[in-house]
Amino acid sequence: MPELETNQRHSELFSPPSDVRGMTELDRTAFSKTVTVPALKVKKEIVNKLMRSLKRVALQRPGIKRVIEDPEDEESRLIMLDPFKMFSQDSFEKAELSILSQLHVSPQISKYNLKLTYENFKSEEILRAVLPEGQDVTSGFSRVGHIAHLNLRDHQLPFKHLIGQVMIDKNPGITSAVNKINNIDNTYRNFQMEVLSGEENMLTKVRENNYNYEFDFSKVYWNPRLSTEHSRIIELLKPGDVLFDVFAGVGPFVIPVAKKNCTVFANDLNPESHKWLLHNCKLNKVDQKVKVFNLDGKDFLQGPVREELTQQLGPPSKERRCSVHIVMNLPAKAIEFLSAFKSLLDGPPCPSEHLPIVHCYSFSKDADPAEDVRQQAGAVLGVSLEACSSVHLVRNVAPNKEMLCITFQIPASILYKDQTMNLENHEDPPLKRQRTDKAFSEEKILIASNI
Repeated sequence: MPELETNQRHSELFSPPSDVRGMTELDRTAFSKTVTVPALKVKKEIVNKLMRSLKRVALQRPGIKRVIEDPEDEESRLIMLDPFKMFSQDSFEKAELSILSQLHVSPQISKYNLKLTYENFKSEEILRAVLPEGQDVTSGFSRVGHIAHLNLRDHQLPFKHLIGQVMIDKNPGITSAVNKINNIDNTYRNFQMEVLSGEENMLTKVRENNYNYEFDFSKVYWNPRLSTEHSRIIELLKPGDVLFDVFAGVGPFVIPVAKKNCTVFANDLNPESHKWLLHNCKLNKVDQKVKVFNLDGKDFLQGPVREELTQQLGPPSKERRCSVHIVMNLPAKAIEFLSAFKSLLDGPPCPSEHLPIVHCYSFSKDADPAEDVRQQAGAVLGVSLEACSSVHLVRNVAPNKEMLCITFQIPASILYKDQTMNLENHEDPPLKRQRTDKAFSEEKILIASNI
C-alpha cells in the first residue's frame, strides 16, 4: 500500500501543468514545469560505483536523467533522489551510509530545481492532463508501418489533432496518425479514415511472421492484431497441403503457407487487395506458387475451388497424405458464404478423412459466443455442428463483441450433390417442415417487397 501511495504522489508531482486542461491545439511550450527534488553531490569519478548502492533512493523517472552536472563545480555531479523517500540525511539506511562513508561522500542533501518539459512526459500523461477530467484516455493504437491507426471515441474528437500529433511525437518511426471514421461495412472491407496529423502518405510497409507486405492502408484491410491468429492457422498446414483463401486480403495467410510448399489459391473481391496480393507474392518470391483471383467469394467457391476440389478429391492414383484447408476470414459475412458448399461436388464422396477443413470467422455478441457461432454455421449448412467442430476465440473486438473462428470438416452429406438429395429425402419431418415454413415466409416477404 505505501508503494501504491508513493507511485500516486510521483504521478501528481511529475504530471504536466494543470493549465493545459482543455487544450485542442498542441502547444509544447505550455508543458514546462519546475519541481524541487533532493540531490546528493558526489565526485564524478565515483558516480558509477555509488549508483549501484543508491538504487533504492535514486529518482526512478523515465526520461529524466538521474545524474547531472553540478552547475557550481565541474568536477562534481548531482544525483537526483526520490523526493518521497529522501527528506534528510537521516533517510539513508545504514548500508547506504556505510558506502557513502567508504567513498568519502557527505550525506548532506541539497535541493535542486528540476525543469520538466514536453519531452519529459509520456503520451498518456499528456493526454490525461489535456482531456476532460475522468474521461478515457487514448494512448494505444494499431501500428501499420509508419502509420498510427486510432479509434477515437466521441469525447476525444475535439482533441483529435492534438492526440494525433502526440502519438507521432512520442513514438519513433510514426509519421502519420489516422482515425477510423466509419465501420468496415462496405464491399471491399476497407474503411474511411481521416489523417489527424503528419503526412498524408498511406502507402506503407509492414513485417509480419518474417514476411514483408506493402499496400495502401486507405484502400485495403490490414489488422496487426491478427498476427497471432495468422500464425495459428499457418501452423496447421504441412508441406503439400492445399489452401483456398476466399477473402485473402493482401496475403497474410497466403504467403507464409506458399513458403511451406503448399498449393495455394487466393481470392479477394477488392481490386486494390488483388493488386497488392499479386505485388506481395512477388515481393516474397512466391508468385509462382500462388494462383490469384479477383472474384466474389461465392463465385470463387463455385468456380476455381469446385474445379480444384474435383481434382483433389477424385480417385487418387496413390495414397493421399495432404489436407485441404479453406480459410474464410470475413467475420461480418463469411458464415453466409457457407451455403456455397451445398451440393458443390458431383459423384461419389471421398473418404471422410480427406474432406476439406473449413476455418470460418464470425463475430458474436451472444452470452455464449462459441455456441452462437456453431448455431449460425449449422443453420446455413442445414446440419448440426455441435459434435464435429471446434471454436477458437480470436480476440475481443469491442465490449460484448467477440471475433471467433469455427473449424470443421465439410460433411459429405452437404458437399456432394447426391448425398445432399438423400439427406433431404430422409430429413426428419419436423426439421423439413420448419425449413419449408421458413422458405414460405421468405417467399411472402419477397412477394410483398416487389408489390
